[in-house]
Amino acid sequence: MATAGLTAAIAVTEAGWRARAALRRAGGEARVVAALSRSIWLEAAGDIVWLGEAGAPRHGRALLAPALPAADRMPRIEVAGTRTWRPSPPPPDPAVIEAEAAELAARAAGLGAPAGFGLLLAGRTPPFPLDHAVGRVLDLARACAAGDAGAAARAAVGLLGVGPGLTPSGDDVVGAALFARRLLARGPQAAAWARAADLVRARAAVATHAISAALLGDLVGGEGHEPLHDLAAALAAADRGGARQAARRLVAIGHSSGWDMLLGFLAGAGAGDPAGLR
Repeated sequence: MATAGLTAAIAVTEAGWRARAALRRAGGEARVVAALSRSIWLEAAGDIVWLGEAGAPRHGRALLAPALPAADRMPRIEVAGTRTWRPSPPPPDPAVIEAEAAELAARAAGLGAPAGFGLLLAGRTPPFPLDHAVGRVLDLARACAAGDAGAAARAAVGLLGVGPGLTPSGDDVVGAALFARRLLARGPQAAAWARAADLVRARAAVATHAISAALLGDLVGGEGHEPLHDLAAALAAADRGGARQAARRLVAIGHSSGWDMLLGFLAGAGAGDPAGLR
């Protein structure tokens, strides 16, 4: 399902900076990797990007268009003149995030109907096969709360690939937890968490789907969907209304990905007693 030989082009309305760079290197040509109901995953110049409908959450790998083309007749993708999205810089002083994350965790069940590992935020056990990995999630949360990057990495590796779909729940939890630690760690701890992120990124390359490995690599490097960045900024500003709004947008992503990322972010931020997440 390559684009070779097709002359028609689709003009996207917004492009994440990674997606724009990949399409420019590829001359607008992309190969379909997977087609879902509301997005088409593509490979362009060796990089993973996706095409979604306008209004979908922004991401560095996202290309947003008014309508999706047929995946079996993928046209050339035109990014010239397209508005480019980059994530906002991290908060300069994130110290308040931990306290605000605990407050949000206590009210997270009110954000909607939890799914995936997000069920833990409502005191419920997730369904098979996630139920068998709850202990690893709690180990990851405890390690993050204790600032133990080595233990967090060991727990994280055990969650890679856990769950169905192109982006398994375990990957989303791990990526968002390490995203939070990247925000919070300072001084020598920052180097330890960077090493943990490198280990997880390397293991993900062989332990999970290529699409999920790419997104997880972004998260552990400090980049994710726009609502996750907005959530971090609102928590850092102690803007509880803004944090709840961003969290609602986050949990709307995918079947359970948003809830998994919220659980991971809150666990990574040391939100309360980790055992209380169950």
